[in-house]
Amino acid sequence: MKIDPKLKTNNDTGFGTNAANYGGRFINRDGTFNLRKEGVSLVNRLSIFHFMLTLPRWKFIALLVLSYFAINLLYCSVYLLIGLDQLQGLIATTPWGKFKEAFFFSTETFTTVGYGRVNPVGGWANLVAAIESMSGFLSFALATGLIFGRFARPRAYLLFSDFALVSPYKGGKALMFRFAPYKDNHTLTDVQIRVNIGLKVLQDDLSEEYRYYDLNLERSKVESLPMNWTVVHPMDETSPLKDFGYKDMAAADVEIYVLIRGFDDVYSNFVQQRTSYTYQEIKFNGKFVPMYRESEDGKTTILELHKLNEYTDLADRS
Repeated sequence: MKIDPKLKTNNDTGFGTNAANYGGRFINRDGTFNLRKEGVSLVNRLSIFHFMLTLPRWKFIALLVLSYFAINLLYCSVYLLIGLDQLQGLIATTPWGKFKEAFFFSTETFTTVGYGRVNPVGGWANLVAAIESMSGFLSFALATGLIFGRFARPRAYLLFSDFALVSPYKGGKALMFRFAPYKDNHTLTDVQIRVNIGLKVLQDDLSEEYRYYDLNLERSKVESLPMNWTVVHPMDETSPLKDFGYKDMAAADVEIYVLIRGFDDVYSNFVQQRTSYTYQEIKFNGKFVPMYRESEDGKTTILELHKLNEYTDLADRS
């Protein structure tokens, strides 16, 4: 695909230009980079703290629960290995019953609850119990820090439409997508948006390379964001997408990169969120439907978040 050479490219995106070295999209819909690193050991690459802070909530909870049971199973196995005769107060007579008592003694020691019916009397059992109790309060301190970090970590809390639209606009066409904050009493101020595009361009030697451009927007800043925002890029003479149809976008492997930054009064800090749209996520001849209405008493505006992706297919009207 040929692009007007007069258009100024953006060389500061951080992505390379060699089209043969990239697979799939550059940025995932959730804002993470579609990148896997190799050549260095996992121990050196992985940040446990960052990994735990960014895990999805259900995975984080599942990992905490599984870790709790795994650690207690480990200590239970140690008690069984050194002999249950070093634990006083056991009343079970079957192997399964003894295992359960050893396991629940481990949980009582690990959490420092210590009900008291079962207690260590042997030297090895006392040593293991001492180590377990220390690892228990250290583990809970780490878990508490992670939970606090997850709650206190500033987030933008924005929902993006699942796709972008190419819609009629002022006698021409425009690329549009929209987003909205979804938390009650959570409004960003001084919100700024930047939208870039990456596409493959045919060179004079018939090779292809990626080029990146800033997309001019109808509006790139709002003072506050209590409702939804429909972002509009006019596909005019200054746009690298001028005269593009779906086949042109597919041939150019178009991907739209979105970065939103704003100030959050709750956290008293700046927050940001990224996402992207590939050419498969761009629909032509559509128009978003309004997603807010007046309350029945006429005193409140209601933002209908379930309508974020709803649009009218203008092709059906022609």
